[in-house]
Parts: sequence; structure tokens; C-alpha cells
Amino acid sequence: MLKIDAFCHIYPKGFYDRMVEHASASGYLQRLVRGVSTLWDLEKRFRIMDTLGAYVQVPCLAAPPIEAVATGPQGVELARAANDGMAELVDRYPDRFVGFVASLPLDDVEAAVREAERAVEELGATGVQIFTNVLGKPLDQPEFLPLFERMAAYDLPIWVHPTRGQDQADYPTENRSKYDIWWALGWPYETGVFMTRMVFSGIFDRLPNLKIITHHLGGIIPYVEGRLGWGGLDRIGHRTDSAEDVEARRRLKRSPHEYFRMFYADTALFGNVPGVECGVAFFGAEHVLFGSDMPFGPEEGAMYVREAIRAVENMTASLEDKRKIFEENARKLLRLRLPR
Repeated sequence: MLKIDAFCHIYPKGFYDRMVEHASASGYLQRLVRGVSTLWDLEKRFRIMDTLGAYVQVPCLAAPPIEAVATGPQGVELARAANDGMAELVDRYPDRFVGFVASLPLDDVEAAVREAERAVEELGATGVQIFTNVLGKPLDQPEFLPLFERMAAYDLPIWVHPTRGQDQADYPTENRSKYDIWWALGWPYETGVFMTRMVFSGIFDRLPNLKIITHHLGGIIPYVEGRLGWGGLDRIGHRTDSAEDVEARRRLKRSPHEYFRMFYADTALFGNVPGVECGVAFFGAEHVLFGSDMPFGPEEGAMYVREAIRAVENMTASLEDKRKIFEENARKLLRLRLPR
């Protein structure tokens, strides 16, 4: 069956060159992304893709977020360069890239909405990517609502990538997160925080058709399911007496647990079969898309894709559910340039 990789990363060459101009080599994640040549070297990328059988991609930019590299007019220009480059890749290599996810300069929400409109209406983007916070600001703030409203009106998804750096210490007595904890544990936690804040903002009551795809199978959320409903978040007010928290819970029309299951998620867990099974059990096969996080990891990204495929193929699920994850959900959810 066809495998549609709905959460993988690329840097169009023009965007990469501009990013390097703007960002310090010691900046957030620059050491990582500048060392992964498969992000912009198409020849290497295509050699890997050729080993994977019936396999196509719907790429988005890798971290760092646009606004972590440049803000203001420079950030807008950088996002435009990324989206123009993505559209060119889809046009030039339709047998490799069957759609793309647009990037936005979220330090300026009005500019971000305009760029989302341009990317969808003029360039053919199948959605937009945001990160779990905007330079430390949570996305449940009212200023970001116009973007969520616009994407709900388009009936196109929002991809959500975690972002958190080593400068967020794990203990208040320290000034940095050691041992890559900020990435290994901080990113899944960050994703869970984003999802929880969005649930209690009431976004799904306001925009019931909103579609949000969370990276790495929803971070910690599937594993902590018991804390999300009657055993935990239904009982806000029993552990603390914050009137703000109690009122937020009261406004929700459903149990928090039900809203968490309205998110979508990808399979990029680096081959963790029990983890994929846990995520599929939580979200349901209809809300899980195949994603690999290529081109990160060993072998210039090849191992991540192979392991993502292996995890889905070897998990406990019906062939019908595996087909949904590999192909059918992406066909239904995304506007792809694929033959029907």
C-alpha cells in the first residue's frame, strides 16, 4: 500500500540559505539542522526515498520556528521564501511531494494569517505548521484565534511541532536543561501542555471542525489518559482552588478527555511499537497519520522512516486500520496531488 509521510521535514534551498544569513550558528537548534544535509540535499533524499517502495511525502519545515530565527518584516520574508520554495518542490517533483505544509511568522499574527491565506489560496498548501508556543507565549491567547478560525474555515489542518530549548531548566536552581532532557522529555511534555491549554480554552466548542495534527503521537497525552478524565481533569478544583481553572472546566460542554481525542497525531515515535499502539488506542485509527520525522536520526534519515514503517506494520491492528494510517486518512484529511 502507498505510504504518505505526513510529518516529515525539508528546507527548500533558498529558504535554507536565508535562514543561515539570519541565524547564528550557535542559535537554537542550528547545530542540529545545519548538520543534516538531507534537509536540503534532494539527491541524497531521493536516494533514500527510492529504497522505500511506494512512498511519498507531505513536507513541512523543521524546527526552529520562523520567529525564533527572525521577527518582524524579516520573519515575514523568511516565511514567504519557505512557502514559495515548498510550492516549487511540489510542482517540480510531483512523484515525490504530494503536498506541503506552510510556515508562518507567528510573532505577527495578522501577517501570519495573511501568509496562511496566500499559501493556501495561491500556492496550494494543504495546511499550516505552528509550534507549541510563540517565543514563550501560549497559543490559547485570544490574539491567535484568527489563525485557528481561518484554518477551520478552510477545513484544513494545523500541524503542531514541539519547541523547547535547553535554556528552560528542569530545576529552578539551575540555568539549563542537562543531558538533552529538554528534547527527550521536554518536547513530549510541551506537546501535552499545548493540547491541554487548547482544550480548556474551549477552542473545540467554538470551532468543532478544527483539525490539529500533533507531532510524535500527541506527546505524553496517550500515556497519561487516566489523568485526563474522571480520574483527573474532570475534578479541577479538588487539588487547588483557582477560580480561573474551575470556571474554565465549567465552560466546557464535554469531559476534557473527549476533547483530547479530537486531536490528530502522527506515528513518529522512532520505531516504538507499544507507543504507537498506545497512541492509536487513544486517538483511534481514524485520527492517526503516518509520519516519520525524516530526515533526522541515523543514516541521514533513512532509519527513522524504516522504523516508522516497521512500527505500524508490526503493531496490533487490523490491515484496514494500518491502511487508514499509511494512506487513507491523509487522502481524506489533506488536499493532496494524488490520483484518486
